[in-house]
Amino acid sequence: MLCAASPLAFAAATIKADSLTVGSDLTYPPYAYMDAGKPAGFDADFSRLLASKLSLKPVFVDTRFPDLILGMRAHRFDAVASALYVTPERTKLIDFIPYLKTGASLVVLAASQYAPAGPEALCGKRVASIKGASWTPKLQKVSRETCQPRGQGEIKVLEFPTSPEAMMALRSQAADAMIEDAAVVHGMLAQSKDSLKLTSTTLLYPIVIGLGINKESKELQGALAGALQRARESGEYQALLARYGLEEPSAAEIQAALMAPGR
Repeated sequence: MLCAASPLAFAAATIKADSLTVGSDLTYPPYAYMDAGKPAGFDADFSRLLASKLSLKPVFVDTRFPDLILGMRAHRFDAVASALYVTPERTKLIDFIPYLKTGASLVVLAASQYAPAGPEALCGKRVASIKGASWTPKLQKVSRETCQPRGQGEIKVLEFPTSPEAMMALRSQAADAMIEDAAVVHGMLAQSKDSLKLTSTTLLYPIVIGLGINKESKELQGALAGALQRARESGEYQALLARYGLEEPSAAEIQAALMAPGR
């Protein structure tokens, strides 16, 4: 079967026969970023791990988040590894190999008196976010169905090409709050020198992260799934998760991410 086959058996399934070309937004620590001129973070390490199991060379194509799925479907790269949330909407366009679970957090300036605990506290406020995030339509739904009927004003989501640009908007007070992946916020707080504070009290919109694969790339998808299974069996995958303080999603969580209405 493919999962046990040598790389030569499926080399034609990749853009370059000897390489696994990965699209990733390298502005997004701790998942994907540049460190000393090289791709770093969980997604970079995860991609290298899978590539090693297939005897392929990992090649990273730095691409802004909103263009990742478009770029893969245009065959600029073989897969997307960039904290890509698994949603029913995205599964209409691409396939996934789920490998992480996470959620969103809210952050404000430490000096601010405003401390939103959840989405309903964002009514009438400006919220900075990376463009194309899965939580944006959810916030718009809260705005439409909760905020506006109460006369509290809309949630104005300000979208930016990168997370650092969204953070700049918050720091310049062009936004009242920022919504971002919980692991990303954790890293921001560690580097903020007490200039930021976390205000959400629970993980918002818990969701599964997956490796994105083109729907027609079934051969490559099988190979990558097999590589992940071998990494589990060797313990390398679990060690990588532990190094970043992350967790693998359960089968039930994966099913919920793929099928639950409104996610």
